[in-house]
Amino acid sequence: MHKLLLDLPNQIETDRLYLRSYEAGDGSWYYSMSQKNKSHLARFEAGNAVMTINNLEEAEIVVRNFAASWIARQAFFMGVFHKATDEFVAQIYVGVVNWDLPEFEIGYFANQEYEGQGYVTEATKAALEFCFLHLGAHRVRLECDDANTRSYRVADQCGMVREGHLRENKKNPDGTISGTLLYGLLRSEFTAHKP
Repeated sequence: MHKLLLDLPNQIETDRLYLRSYEAGDGSWYYSMSQKNKSHLARFEAGNAVMTINNLEEAEIVVRNFAASWIARQAFFMGVFHKATDEFVAQIYVGVVNWDLPEFEIGYFANQEYEGQGYVTEATKAALEFCFLHLGAHRVRLECDDANTRSYRVADQCGMVREGHLRENKKNPDGTISGTLLYGLLRSEFTAHKP
């Protein structure tokens, strides 16, 4: 089926959370969230769109670009919200690597107020289901900094397989040098571990 004909849910629910695509009007709260999280994200997410936001207009442009990417099936950005409070707890990114296989990549960050509570793991498991059940993924990959313990623990807890370790392959903004961990999950592995 052609990617533009895929009937994708705009919202996914888990026990504690809902994940949804971004939409026009999200810029106001996204701006506030971005300003609170910039320093928190600087070490491991220097290239994140959050780091480019300096005012409400820029935030609205970012979320509208996220929405346009979803419609065009170029990338899938999802805000993760707590069901009980509607508070933003995390963001999930699903990028297209190759529609022909198909292969996707996944990434995430937590709102610093909600770190360490299992929300990113819960949301990532839902996003992996989205990849395999709705996008028809054969493979999903993930890359993270080898010093980002929280990030690679999420990958481990989601059943992703550590496929490689690029040692000391990047210089960070603070002058330190770190490596990259490479993870993957195949459809057969996802199916075998699905309850």
